[in-house]
Amino acid sequence: MRDEERASLDTKQVDVDKAGLESDAEKRSRVGGLRGVMSFLEQRGEIELRGAAPVPYDERTETRYSRIFTLWFCMSCNPLPVTFGMVGPQSFALSLRSSALIILFFTLISTAPVAYLCTWGPQTGMRQLVSARFTYGKHFISLIVLLNLATLTGFCIVDAIIGGQALSAVTTGRTISATVGIVIISALALLISFCGFRVLHVYERWAWIPALLALLIATGCGASGLHRQTAVEPATAPQILSFGALVASFMLPWAALASDFSTYMAPAAPRARIFTYTYAGLALPTILLMTLGAAMGGAVPNTPTWQAGYDSNAASGVLAAMLHPAGGFGRFVTVVLGFSMLGNLAATMYSVTLNLQMFLPVLFRVPRVLFSIPLTGVVIGVAIEAAASFFPALENFLGLIGYWSAVFIGVVITEHIVFRGRRVAAYTDDEAAWDDAGKLPPGFAAMAASVLCFGLVVPGMAQIWYVGPIARVTGDVGFEAGFVLAAGLYVPLRWWERRVWGR
Repeated sequence: MRDEERASLDTKQVDVDKAGLESDAEKRSRVGGLRGVMSFLEQRGEIELRGAAPVPYDERTETRYSRIFTLWFCMSCNPLPVTFGMVGPQSFALSLRSSALIILFFTLISTAPVAYLCTWGPQTGMRQLVSARFTYGKHFISLIVLLNLATLTGFCIVDAIIGGQALSAVTTGRTISATVGIVIISALALLISFCGFRVLHVYERWAWIPALLALLIATGCGASGLHRQTAVEPATAPQILSFGALVASFMLPWAALASDFSTYMAPAAPRARIFTYTYAGLALPTILLMTLGAAMGGAVPNTPTWQAGYDSNAASGVLAAMLHPAGGFGRFVTVVLGFSMLGNLAATMYSVTLNLQMFLPVLFRVPRVLFSIPLTGVVIGVAIEAAASFFPALENFLGLIGYWSAVFIGVVITEHIVFRGRRVAAYTDDEAAWDDAGKLPPGFAAMAASVLCFGLVVPGMAQIWYVGPIARVTGDVGFEAGFVLAAGLYVPLRWWERRVWGR
């Protein structure tokens, strides 16, 4: 018995020693090394290390659902929609009335799929393109991720340019050039996106207030000039549909990241509330601010100071010119408008870091936060070059992203409604299925539908560099054709795929 007791005591001592060693190792990891520092900050809730992997059921605890509304509202309450709205009179020769009606109609329609996809986050805990693996498969989804990365990075560049030009407009470029402004805005957005979900939601919860006040003040200061609209010919169908496609291209790309911002919401979150908060948070400021931009765009040629501001700093220069009569206070408000771009830029950069993880399965091993640093360098470098020819670059960029976004929405929603019966359990019953190619669809049906539909999309495109034969008559109908045809083709292709592969 003594030998047995001695052996038992020795075993316990070894266990204690191991526990001590493990404790020391844990302590060292908490105070030393990059991963240790990040783990410490994560425990304090100051950064989010979790990347694109689904959020477990018991960690979806956020019940302040109104944060969805404030996040989307803050992302849209800045000069970005104003800039888009100016394109109507400036590039399509539309009147304020025509521009406003097009903005209203196309925004109300194109916001709906974004709000619908956002409701998937609380129920599945999955980022948007992770849930899309159940349509495109584990490997083909990388092509969609690549398209989304290009889209989101493009939006980041546009945000950085607008913010940088606003800071430059305060001093007419003498003290702060657009280049310096771009660096400042991008660096601050890096800080917010680096921290992750919790800090992002806290920032967006309050940042819309000064942004909204600044936009209201700018509108009030420039109200006397907004009525000086340029006379134009009545709108034609090609003008209406082409500008409408541009408006839809502003809204539809949010669908590929919609649930990225709702994955920590409680699974019991009412779907109707999440949908309504997302829809209102996106549509309300977009409609109002795009319409303001259309009014500004129509008045610019008839107001010399506004035209000068437009020539130097595009939409930000016009806003600065509108605020010029307010003197020093007006310059302060212009600075606020520049920093209001952080709401959109930081949230978009956050989604880009998640998408970079999803691009290749091996990248899941890299902490999400590390992707934000090289991303910021890319945004700064490209934005500085693109600022020189901002509006042509903006139109080319926007004209392309709406097509693939509409196709993506058509395929993913068809899979969810037709083949999965809108059942959350179809995604979550097997917790490992999202990362197992053998349990996911092979993706041939989704890719075939996405590619084949461009046989009708391309003839319906109307871009600066290309106008298809259908678009010459009707205007740009590319995104409508892409959505309808992709959904229609996907049904028989997916039926065939399920019969052959059984999943």
